[in-house]
Amino acid sequence: MNSDLRVIAVVSRPKTASAMQNGGERPDAQCPGSKFGCEKEEAIAALLTQRNVEEAAGAAGIGTQTLIRWLKIPEFQAAYREARRAAVSQSNARLQQASSAAVSTLLKIMVDANASASARVRAADRILERAKQGVENEDIEVRVAALEQATRQRP
Repeated sequence: MNSDLRVIAVVSRPKTASAMQNGGERPDAQCPGSKFGCEKEEAIAALLTQRNVEEAAGAAGIGTQTLIRWLKIPEFQAAYREARRAAVSQSNARLQQASSAAVSTLLKIMVDANASASARVRAADRILERAKQGVENEDIEVRVAALEQATRQRP
């Protein structure tokens, strides 16, 4: 399974008898390709898909206080942050894929003689604003690249 997607799949495992005797926590077997055990990976996945910490803990099959304690561990925080970034990155990719359709919609409204004047003006304004932002972003990227190159060339 793709490492970015691995944390999104929530698999709840029942607690073992030994875990029930050990304060309710299961022994945490190491997940392949993970810095953490499967239990912590499941908790991170649950944090991404559930509405709150309590529901995430329940979905992961652990206690709420255990999850709250894990959320204070820097390595767990970093892994959770990385998982959130991966989820947002996937969402951004989907938005980028839909951007052509969005532009087509704006263009259709802008030139549609049957659309209200205010809708056509709003569509035209949005197109112009986004085009301006695109040029500004490209200019900034060029300037940052030049600064990075100048910094690397300094002794």
